[in-house]
Amino acid sequence: MALTCLGSLVALPAATATGQERARFDTKLFAKIPAPGFPASAYLHPDSRVYEGTYDNPAGDPRPSRVFEFTNRGSLTRSWTIGGQTLDGPHGVQVAASDADGDLVLLDKSPARVLKLDRATGVQSIYATFPEAALPNFAAWGPDGSLYLSDYAHAVLWRVPPGGGVAIPWLRSPVLEGGGFGATGLRLLADQRTLLVAMQSQGGGTNGNPTTGRLYKVAINPDGSAGAPVQFWESGPLEGPDGFAVATSGNVYITLLLTNQLAVVSPQGQTVERFPSAPLSGENGGPVPFDGPSNAVFDGQRLLVAQQSFLAGTAANQVIQDVFVGETGLPELVPPASADDPPVPEPEPLEICRTRRTITLPRLPEGVRYRSAAAKVPGDRVRKVTLRGGRSRKATVDVSKAKDARIRVTVRVRRTDRRTRTFSRVLRVCS
Repeated sequence: MALTCLGSLVALPAATATGQERARFDTKLFAKIPAPGFPASAYLHPDSRVYEGTYDNPAGDPRPSRVFEFTNRGSLTRSWTIGGQTLDGPHGVQVAASDADGDLVLLDKSPARVLKLDRATGVQSIYATFPEAALPNFAAWGPDGSLYLSDYAHAVLWRVPPGGGVAIPWLRSPVLEGGGFGATGLRLLADQRTLLVAMQSQGGGTNGNPTTGRLYKVAINPDGSAGAPVQFWESGPLEGPDGFAVATSGNVYITLLLTNQLAVVSPQGQTVERFPSAPLSGENGGPVPFDGPSNAVFDGQRLLVAQQSFLAGTAANQVIQDVFVGETGLPELVPPASADDPPVPEPEPLEICRTRRTITLPRLPEGVRYRSAAAKVPGDRVRKVTLRGGRSRKATVDVSKAKDARIRVTVRVRRTDRRTRTFSRVLRVCS
């Protein structure tokens, strides 16, 4: 059965959206992650933008975590700094999901909490807290709008009720005890009634070799309770399985943090491929070797693989990789807004006026000029954006808005050297 599955994998198509041929496991650099670095989990938003948080630096770092936004081609467009973190100890944030409004769902390490980030305004709000010590690691939506979370440090899976609030211990089991290296990746499977959860080790000594990791299936019962964990797969010793992605074929692509590899697990729970075939070196044929890969997410027929370089701490290796695999992933479940949400009242009539505001742009290098500009205002239409000459560094934005409103205007400019930049400014209009 494993040979049959492997043969089908090799025969997968290798054409990209641009028609260029790519070999299976062809690896390219998608994006470098700026400081504070240590990217642990790339997230592909339904609108095709890619988000990456900065996670824990084992050497310590007093800087707050950040969330970066990239285009689908790997260009950095904007970022946000996380507020309210405990900075005198280990801290980090991961982008785990998004909601029906398009807001990002973030898992914060210290303090342990689930945040939502409104991309339009930058506002961060607490979606869930924990009643006891927790280390949320990965998350997946359930069909009823519950949010399920793995816990890296404790033998528990959490469930956040629809709408948020205090997380509930959903499943406690000795097989979730990792001796400090516990539950990692978490995905909802195609039946939308089963969660697949990864264990980095069986460090609690409750289930065979403590140095090997596992994948377990956990059913979401009709009454919402958790079924008993059923082992699906076991790694080799000291491989450190971490985050993973599930293909529509049922194949599971799981990152091996300690051996710098990707493993392909068949729908029958057998390892059918490893890339690269030899462990540890991380040599993948691309410009940056694998160095602590910790999660994978499908984007078309490629995987976006985040890697932390957790052990070495090499900043040049803290990147998102683009790994072509020739098959597509399961679509992410994003529950619709709850029908129980209170209706939004009709707003009071507002006085609308029209205004012009000028935004100062950064100074350009000699010989480079601004060529064109476009702007966005949440909830409104920008009527006109005018650049005052090439190097004047002024952009005039003409909008309509409610009187005395504060708005965030995002201006995207294109330069004669073909670079694009995005600037965001908060303005008061009609004052």
